[in-house]
Amino acid sequence: MKIILHGISGQHPSAKLGAVPALREQNLTVRAGEQLAVIGPSGAGKTTLLHLLACALKPSAGRLLLDDQDPWQLSRGALQKLRGALFLAPQVPPLPPRQRVVTAVLAGRLPHESLWASVRSLFYPTDIALAERALAGFDVSDKLFDRVDRLSGGERQRVGLARALVSQASLILVDEPLSALDPTRSQHAIETLSRAAQERGATLVATLHHVEMALAHFPRIVGLRDGQVAFDLPAAEVTPQHLQALYAQHLHELSGLASTEADALPTDPAPVVMHCR
Repeated sequence: MKIILHGISGQHPSAKLGAVPALREQNLTVRAGEQLAVIGPSGAGKTTLLHLLACALKPSAGRLLLDDQDPWQLSRGALQKLRGALFLAPQVPPLPPRQRVVTAVLAGRLPHESLWASVRSLFYPTDIALAERALAGFDVSDKLFDRVDRLSGGERQRVGLARALVSQASLILVDEPLSALDPTRSQHAIETLSRAAQERGATLVATLHHVEMALAHFPRIVGLRDGQVAFDLPAAEVTPQHLQALYAQHLHELSGLASTEADALPTDPAPVVMHCR
């Protein structure tokens, strides 16, 4: 799915009325099938961007185009159909606590099933093998019939990501998918998501606090700061200086840099002017 943002602004879903927009008058184009990571300090506007792309949040200004369609100009039925092609995995998956894992995973298919099939699946899951394969991609297939409320935080997060694998989405949006995972599982999760998106030709946009994971696994990096794009570069062109400027006053969030890179960061850098692209 192709994405075009024209002068887009938006408020965080929990923002108070009249608050400064979390994302302000930004432009961005993403080709169909592209994979990019969005990085930046807390409060930069990363989650707001994902909610705008998921059509869960209406822009307060500007225009969003998904495959050359403005979602907010569509009829209610057409908007619902478009949303069926989008998958948003929030940082904390909204998994019903008493639900079985198999049912929670197969819920990723609900936008493409009839009402009868959806209700039946709540009681009699119809494609257990599909759910098991998706869970295996994140090393949690042994939890297939466990209740969600008996999972650890990291297991819940991986179950939430497994939903993306069973969905038929052409745009996959994941918000901080590694926050509850150790480094080994984090790398495996990113590789699984990236491979699944590539196999189906889906566009993948992930927000990440793990800068080292973003640089290692995504060909394109977008840096957000204070609601604006600070840089939009191929991963190979992102320098320690870019990161220093992006995380200024938030260097405690800049984790995972190689020691040589961390040592290269100036302790008192000269002011850097960053231009939006």
